[in-house]
Amino acid sequence: MATVSRHLAAAPTAVWDVLADGFTYSHWVVSTATVRAVESAWPAAGSKLHHSQGTWPVTLDDEAVVEVSKPASRLVLLAKGRPLGAARVELDLSGEDGGTRVTMTERPVSGPGKWVHNPASEALLRHRNTEALRRLAALVERHTTPQ
Repeated sequence: MATVSRHLAAAPTAVWDVLADGFTYSHWVVSTATVRAVESAWPAAGSKLHHSQGTWPVTLDDEAVVEVSKPASRLVLLAKGRPLGAARVELDLSGEDGGTRVTMTERPVSGPGKWVHNPASEALLRHRNTEALRRLAALVERHTTPQ
């Protein structure tokens, strides 16, 4: 299980607004090339976001399914990522120091990603998800000068 955390200088509702806009997914989720479609119920439990991963011309179409949705508090996704299998991604939001502490936990749950899960692969997931939270912060905080 790979867990990373970051403080964002915005209220939990502002962070949730970005998470609730499925079309921003490719802007902050590392390795997501494009968002192909977002079901109108997103991010309600059971709704899907259809995405492509990889780099053109080698991309694979997949989806993420919402398992838990608690506005401005918690989003749990089952993210399918062929050929590596699926992972459960938990995003927990809590108010902290006038902003939001976002904690992201990713756990491989099926396929080769689960079979070969080890400290090295977990370190790679932490590194990737640290970058994802950096990108999420950029979308939420909307800086006007480079950080």
